[in-house]
Amino acid sequence: MVGKEDRAVSLELGQNEGIENNGFVQSEELEGKEADATSQDGLPKTCTLFIEAETAEKLPVRPYAGMPKEVLLQFSPQARYRITREILFWLIIASSLVLVAATIAIIALSPKCLGWWQASPIYQIYPRSFKDTDSDGNGDLKGIQEKLDHIQYLNVKTIWITSVYKSALQDFGYGIEDFRDIDPMFGTMKDFENLVAAIHDKGLKVIMDLIPNHTSDKHNWFQLSRNRTEKYADYYIWHNCTYTNGTTKPPNNWVSVLGNSSWQYDEVRNQCHFHQFGKEQPDLNFRNPDVEEEIHEVIRFWLGKGVDGFSISTVKFLLEATHLRDEPQVNKSQNPDTITAYSELYHDYTTTQVGMHDIVRSFRHTMDKFSSEPGRYRFMGTEANDHDDVERTMMYYGTPFIQEADFPFNFYLMNMQEISGNGIFEIVSLWMKNMPEGKWPNWAAGNPNSARISSRIGKEYINVINMLLLTLPGTPTTYYGEEIGMEDTTSENATFPEKSPMQWDDTLNAGFSEGNSIWIPVNPDYPNINVKEQESQQNSTLSLYRELSSIRANELPIFRGWMCYVWNDRDVFAYVRELDGLDQVFMVVLNFGLQTVTDLQASVPGIPSEATVKLSTNVVNSGKVVNTKAVATEKGEGLILEYWTSEPVHQMEAFKEKCFVAEKACYSSAFNLLYAYC
Repeated sequence: MVGKEDRAVSLELGQNEGIENNGFVQSEELEGKEADATSQDGLPKTCTLFIEAETAEKLPVRPYAGMPKEVLLQFSPQARYRITREILFWLIIASSLVLVAATIAIIALSPKCLGWWQASPIYQIYPRSFKDTDSDGNGDLKGIQEKLDHIQYLNVKTIWITSVYKSALQDFGYGIEDFRDIDPMFGTMKDFENLVAAIHDKGLKVIMDLIPNHTSDKHNWFQLSRNRTEKYADYYIWHNCTYTNGTTKPPNNWVSVLGNSSWQYDEVRNQCHFHQFGKEQPDLNFRNPDVEEEIHEVIRFWLGKGVDGFSISTVKFLLEATHLRDEPQVNKSQNPDTITAYSELYHDYTTTQVGMHDIVRSFRHTMDKFSSEPGRYRFMGTEANDHDDVERTMMYYGTPFIQEADFPFNFYLMNMQEISGNGIFEIVSLWMKNMPEGKWPNWAAGNPNSARISSRIGKEYINVINMLLLTLPGTPTTYYGEEIGMEDTTSENATFPEKSPMQWDDTLNAGFSEGNSIWIPVNPDYPNINVKEQESQQNSTLSLYRELSSIRANELPIFRGWMCYVWNDRDVFAYVRELDGLDQVFMVVLNFGLQTVTDLQASVPGIPSEATVKLSTNVVNSGKVVNTKAVATEKGEGLILEYWTSEPVHQMEAFKEKCFVAEKACYSSAFNLLYAYC
C-alpha cells in the first residue's frame, strides 16, 4: 500500500503498453467491433499504476483536444499563451472604442438630413381641372389617382391638392360647408382614402389646403351661431349695426378683400357679421377658444386620414382688433363715404394682429404630435400674401426657438408683370437676404389664382423660368400644366382662364374628360401642347422639366449647396451653385431679355476659361464647350454650365455678401459623405 506522503498519478495504459492520449479517437482494437452493452470483454484491458509525482512531471504531456481543466491550467501561465490572449483582448476593446467613437463623430458631424418636403418639387393640382373619370365635365379624386404615374414621371414626390372640402364652390372651394367631408363633385371620402393610399404606395407625399379663417354661411356652425345656440353664439364675429330700408350702416369703415364693406347684415340675428372675403364667407372668431379647438380637431381628423401636411391659407386674417376703430385711409383727402376698394385703406386692424402667430404655432404643435414616427414628418406651409412687407412674411418661419411654418409660400415671382434679369435678381435677393439663417426657401411662379407663366410674361420664357425654379436653393412649386408650358384658355366664357383643364393628349377635350361638356373650355392649342406629344419630343418643355428635376435631385451642389450671385443686368441673371469639399461647380446663366453675350471671367476671377453646357433650354447647345469670357444666350435661353475649380466663389471676399446657403453641408471625398462643420 502506498503511503500518504507518496503522491501518485493515475494513468491509463492500453494493451500496446506505454502512455497514450486517446483523445476522442477510438482504440484500434475497437475498430470494426460491435460494442457489447452487458460485457466488458470487448474493451481494451487497462490497469492503474501509481507513479511518483516527480516522474509524472517529467512525462512529455502536450495540449490536446478535449483536455480536462487540470491539464489546461498547466499551460495557461506560459507567456506565449497569456501574452497572445491579452493582446487580442485589448485589440478587441480598442477596436470597439474606435467604432463607438467613429459612430458618435459621424452622427455629431453629419449635417441635418433634408426632409421629404425639401427633397422634391411640389406639384400643385387644382382637382376640378386635372382629370375627369365620370364624364360629368369636372375633375375628381379618381382622376388624380389615375394620373399618379405622370407625377412620378416628372421626378416629383410631393402633391399639393387644393380645396376639396364640401362647398358651394361659388368661391372655388374656399367657403367650406363641412371641414370633415369631401364635396360630391370630387367623389367620396372613400375615394379620398384610396387616393392617399395610392399616393403612399408609390412613395409620394400629399398635402392639402386648410382654410381656417372663415366658413360658408351654410356651415352648421354659422346656422347655430345666427340663432345664438349655446356655445356657437360667439363662433363668428357679430356686432350691432343699423339696417334701414335695405341699407346697412356698418360699425366702421373696414373693407373686404373683394371690395365694399366687410360687414353683412343678418336678418335672423339682427346683427352684422364680419367677413374679410365674400359676404357668404363669415369670419370665424379665433378669440373664442372653442373655435380654435374646432380647427385643431379638423387638423387631427385629416392627419388621421394619412395626409402628410397642410398649406394653411389666409393666416394673416385670423384675428381682428376688438376696438373696431376705422382703418387709416391711404389718401387722407378722399371722401370716407367713397371708400370701397381694399387698396384704399391701410389694414392695421384687420391683419397680422397680436396673438395671430400664437395661433399658427398652436397648429404646428398639433401637427408635431403626428410627426413622431420616422419618415412621417407632417409639413406645414403658410399663405400670407404680405407682398408689400417681406419682413412680415418672414415671421411665419417662427423664431430660433419656436417653429411655425416649414416655410411661407413665396409668390413674389407672380407679382412681376415685366420680366428682366435685374427684376428676377431683385426678387430672389429680396427673399434670400431677409430669410432667417438656416431656414429653407420656397419658389413659385404660378398658382390657381394667377395667370399662367406663358400667358403672363410670354411662352418664350416658360423654360427659363422652370430652370430658375429648379436650380435655386429651396423647394420649387409647380402649378399643374407648367411642366408642358400650358397657357390660359382663350375662351371668352372662361371666368378663370388660369384654371383651364390639363392637356393630356390631342383627343376630345385634351383627354381631360369624355363628357359632352366640361366646366371650363380647354385651350385651343391642346393638339400641339399636351403631355403625350411632348413625351416623344427631346426638345420639349416636358423633357426639359424632367431633366431639371433629375439634376436637382442628383447633383449635390444644386441640391443643398451655396448660391452666389455673379452677374445681373437688364438681360441676364447668373449665379453659381457649389458645395464645400467639391471642386465641381455649376453656373446657371438665365436670359430674361434679349440676345446677348456675357463676360463671366470679368465678374468671377479665377473661373476656368472654358465650361461645359450641362443642360440648355435649347437642346442643341447641351454638351457644348463655351468660352466663359463670351457666353452667348438667346432670348429666354437658360444654361447650366459645369466646371471644376479649387477656388469656390463663396470663399472670395468680393462675394461674401452675395452668397447664401440654407442647410450647410460639406463633402468629404475620402469617405464619400457629407459633414456639417467645414
